[in-house]
Amino acid sequence: MRKSETKAGLKNDLEREIDALFNLPLAEFTSARNELAARLKKSGQGEAAVFVKTLSKPSVSAWAVNQLYWNHRAAFDRLIASGEQFHKAQTSRLAAKSADMRDALDARREALTQLAEFAASLLGNSGHNPAPETIHRITTTLEALSAYASRSDAPRPGRLTQDVDPPGFELFGSSSSVFVMPKSKEKPAPLTPSQKSKSDAATKRAAADQARRVAEMRKANIADARAALQEAKRSVTEARAKIQSLESGQKKVLADAKETEKRKREAEEHLKKATAAAEEAARRAKDVGVEAQAAARELKDASRRVEEASKELEKLFREE
Repeated sequence: MRKSETKAGLKNDLEREIDALFNLPLAEFTSARNELAARLKKSGQGEAAVFVKTLSKPSVSAWAVNQLYWNHRAAFDRLIASGEQFHKAQTSRLAAKSADMRDALDARREALTQLAEFAASLLGNSGHNPAPETIHRITTTLEALSAYASRSDAPRPGRLTQDVDPPGFELFGSSSSVFVMPKSKEKPAPLTPSQKSKSDAATKRAAADQARRVAEMRKANIADARAALQEAKRSVTEARAKIQSLESGQKKVLADAKETEKRKREAEEHLKKATAAAEEAARRAKDVGVEAQAAARELKDASRRVEEASKELEKLFREE
C-alpha cells in the first residue's frame, strides 16, 4: 500500500473517531477525548494526538445542537435547505423571489420548531435542564447555521463546542432581518443625472421592497406569536382542568382509604372478639367433655352396683 493511501486511511479513521467523540453523552466527552489522544500518541500519531487533546468540551447548548445533527438529520437538513433557499431568493432578480423568500421562511420556522422540540426532549432525557435560556441559545445557533448554509466558512455541524453567532448579518426571519451585502472597495464612477435618477428610483423601489418584506416577516411572526399564545393559554386551561380533576380524584381516593381503614379496624375488632369467643367455647367444650367422661364412669359404676345388687337379691330368694 502506498504511503499516501496509508495517510488517507489514518485520516479517515481519525475523522470517524472524532465524530464518535462528539456523539457521546456530554459527561463522557473529556475522559473519552483524553483516552483517544493517549491511544493516538501510543500508536505513533503524535500530531493527531495533540489535535485531539485541543478539542474543547462543548457547552450544553452546543452539545444539544450536535446531537440534533447526528440524531435528527432529516429535520436538521431541512433547516439548512431553507437557509440555502432563502439566500437564493434574496440574491435572485426574479419577480417571484418574494414568494420564494416567504416559502423559505415558513420552512425555516417549521424546522426550527421541530428541532427545538427535539432539543428539549433530548436535554430532558439526558439529565440536562431544558431551560428557556438554553433552548433560546440552541435556536439561535440553529438560525445561524441556516444563515451560514451558502458560505464556505460555515462552522462544521456535529462538532460544535460553543454557540454560533450569525455570519456578519442579522438572522433572516426576524422582524428586521436583512442581508448586508459587502461594500465594494473600488470607487464608483460618477453618475450622470439620468443615471442618478434611475439609481434613486431603484433605491426607492429596493427600499420599498425591503420594507414590504420586513412588514410581511413581522406580520408572519406576530401571527406565529399569537398562535403560540393561544396554544399556551389552551395548554394552561387544560392543565388547570387536569389538576382539578386529579385533586378531586385524590380526595375521593383519600376518603375511600379512610373508609377502608375504618372497616379494617372494625373487622379486626370483630375478629378479635370472635377469636376470644371461640377460645371460650373451646374451653367450655373441654370442661363439658371432662364432666361427661366423669359422668360416664359414674354411670358405669352405678350399673355395676345395680348388677351386683340384683345378683345378691336373686341369691337370697333362692335360699328361702
